Order: sequence, then C-alpha cells, then structure tokens
Amino acid sequence: MQLDLLEQSRPAQLVAGVDEVGRGPLCGPVVTAAVILDPLRPIAGLNDSKKLTEKKREALFVEIQEKALAWCIARADVDEIDRLNILQATMLAMQRAVAGLAIQPDLALIDGNRCPHLPMAAEAIVQGDGLVAEISAASILAKVSRDREMAVLDAQYPGYGIAKHKGYPTPAHLKALQELGPTPIYRRSFAPVRRLYEQLEQS
Repeated sequence: MQLDLLEQSRPAQLVAGVDEVGRGPLCGPVVTAAVILDPLRPIAGLNDSKKLTEKKREALFVEIQEKALAWCIARADVDEIDRLNILQATMLAMQRAVAGLAIQPDLALIDGNRCPHLPMAAEAIVQGDGLVAEISAASILAKVSRDREMAVLDAQYPGYGIAKHKGYPTPAHLKALQELGPTPIYRRSFAPVRRLYEQLEQS
C-alpha cells in the first residue's frame, strides 16, 4: 500500500539540475551540486546564485536541503584539477554530484554547453541557472558550500584575501600571490600560479 502511494506522488519524470562553482579561481576546489526538487513543496525566489544576496543564498541553502526530494554536493580537489584539467575535473565533480543523489533522476539538466557522461539522459542548458529552477537550486548549494570553504581557507592562509575574492584572479589577489607566493591550495596548472612556480625554480 505504501509503495502504491509513493508511486502516485512521484513526478512523472524526475529531473535533476546540476551546476558548478569555482572553475575560474586560482585556488581551492571546484564544487558541484545536483538537486531534484519536489513539485509538491515549491521554493520561492530561486535564481542564479550570482544574482542573489549572500543572505538570500544562505536562507535558500537551508530551504533547498529541507524541501528537495534529493540533493548532493560534490567536488574535485586541486590535485584532480591539475591532473585532469579544469574541464575534466568539473565533469568528474558533476558525475559525483549526480551519483550521490539518494534518488536517481530520469533526466539531468546541466548548466553550460556540455554534459558529463551520465547513466541517464542529460541536456546542457546555457545560462540554465537563471532559467531552470533545479539548476538554480544546484547553483545555490554549490556556491554557498564553496564560499564557506573559502572562508575557512582564508583563516588558514591569511593575507591573500580569499574570503573576499573566493580565489578568483582579481588584481588584489594577484598582487598578494606575487608577494606571498603560492600555497598547496593553489592550482599549479593555472598560468599565474604556474609562472610563479617557474620563477621559484629558477631562483
């Protein structure tokens, strides 16, 4: 009887939204998330995480986790980024996010212009985080999770301003990197970091 009720309440097609945060930074992981929303528990205010205030993202982060049918946050670390390249590491992290869902979707909607190899149908949607609620929810989980991690790294490696720029190559970040030198959280395969290591090896 319970199984029948579950089947009746289950959407005709389970759709997961998948997004990433952190492809461009010089340091830290790339973080991904996958979310299957519950049509019976709508979430107001979903949008591209970059268009939301930090306060709104934090509130939605909790609400998404409470109301979604399934969600998973995953990552690829710095060593994986350097070994595979950032694109392949991002695809790997997206695969991990989808694989980590407690319920497997029938369709995965991926933010961007390409899809990772997945065991279900997948579709890439350019700027999907502003168009598809499931991708918006994934972008919020990924961004809040990564921002929190960057705040921790900022405390571990003071002086770089990581909590402020999140690892992106701002002028202030590049200046601090030049003055302080790279640490183990930096991506050696990224040009500004690679050049610094080359300078250190030559000196």
